[in-house]
Formats: sequence, C-alpha cells, structure tokens
Amino acid sequence: MVRAQASIEIERSPDVVYAFIAEDFTRNYPRWSPEVKQLRIVTKGPVRVGTIARQVRVDQGRRTESTFRITHLQPAQRLTVLGTSFPFLVDYRLVGASQHTRLSFVFELRRIDLMMRPFEKLIRVAVQEGAERTVRNLKRLIEAESAASEIARSPA
Repeated sequence: MVRAQASIEIERSPDVVYAFIAEDFTRNYPRWSPEVKQLRIVTKGPVRVGTIARQVRVDQGRRTESTFRITHLQPAQRLTVLGTSFPFLVDYRLVGASQHTRLSFVFELRRIDLMMRPFEKLIRVAVQEGAERTVRNLKRLIEAESAASEIARSPA
C-alpha cells in the first residue's frame, strides 16, 4: 500500500470549505485536481453517500479510468471516496471554527500491480507530491473564490 497525507490551513470557515469540496464536487473536483480530464456522476440526484462517479485521469502522462463511490459525507467535516474499479481511498477531513479550517487530505493506493512494484519508491514520491499539490490547489481556489464573492456582495 502507498499512503500520502498532507494538510493545510485555509482562511475560510469549515462550511465554506465543505461546500466547495463536497456540495460543488462535480464542478470543482477537476479544478483542484487538474489531472482529472473527465468526471461523470453515474448515480442520479445530488452528491450523497453511495454516489458513484467515473473519472478519466492523466497522471504523469499515464491515462487511467476508474470508478469510485462516496462512502462518507459529513457536513463541514468529511468527504471520503473509495475506488470500486481500482483499490484506492481519498479522504478529506475538516477541522476548524469561525474563519479558519485545517484541511487534512489522505490518499491511499491500496494495491500496486506486480509490474509496477519495482517503481514503488517513485510512486510514493509522486503520490506525496500530488497530495501536497491537492491541498495547495484547494486553499488557493477556496480563498480566491470566497474573496471574489465577498467583493461582489459588498455595497459599492
């Protein structure tokens, strides 16, 4: 198993961070994870526990397709997805109050194909770099968008 973890402080409330990550998941996931080239929600209705999605990713030139299911969805606290076509787990956890949220991100690649095992060390490095990039992208997008919407709402 390959596991990567990263966390970051976001200068927004847990409600704002959660809304960006979970409530607007379909729109925002490809934005904070630009490796996602296609995302399609398979399940009808809003994103909820049990929602199934398919994604096409290009990671370091390698194209993969996978299906995943949302397994945890707790407002202002957590979003977890579990790969159903390939064994991976992605977990976003939020802790905070008022205008600050600590976002913790975990990615687990639960199995490495036999032919990829000689490259396990390189895979670990790439996965860790990806986790760190993910939290930085989320911070940048969330803080910029919520600042822009605050400016739009303020009286002229």
